[in-house]
Amino acid sequence: MKKNSAVAAQTKQNLTDAFWDIYCNKRIEKITIKEVTVKAGYNRSTFYEYFTDVYDVLEQLEDTLISKLQELPVQQLSSTDSAFSFEALINVYVQHSKYLAVLLGDHGDPAFQAKTKRSMKPLMKEVLLKQGAKDDFELDYTLEYALSAMIGVLSYWFNQEHAPPLENLMELLGRLSTEGVMKNPDGR
Repeated sequence: MKKNSAVAAQTKQNLTDAFWDIYCNKRIEKITIKEVTVKAGYNRSTFYEYFTDVYDVLEQLEDTLISKLQELPVQQLSSTDSAFSFEALINVYVQHSKYLAVLLGDHGDPAFQAKTKRSMKPLMKEVLLKQGAKDDFELDYTLEYALSAMIGVLSYWFNQEHAPPLENLMELLGRLSTEGVMKNPDGR
């Protein structure tokens, strides 16, 4: 008998949530399938219907988050007043901050930052090429720099106890992307 797809989706989500609760406090190499199944209230055979191991749970979760970033329409990434609009990216980050703050944080998956950059770089490149950028090594390194900075700043922002309002952060990122780091805030 074929399982109800809604029940199957809920079971998979319950296992993922149980894994995530554990992953937030424990390194992945120390997490066992037994821990996940006990926390979720299922047996090992149910776990294996959806995942091969705990690394597979993490990879599927990361792939889902990456697909959300790739769904951003290029038009949302364009902005008339700057080379690149961070608002669409920040909104996705805020929506999925439960996962992204951890995965991109100090105790997260180091490979996830690279996956994130690989997925976003073509989107950003497309925007900049349409705005007249030259497709060369300088664009590639500029994108790497911008993505590394953006991911670092967003992770830092989410982990601050007294973080500035989101609007202030978006204004700062926009200003940094157009004026650079060395320009004084007062315009001199």
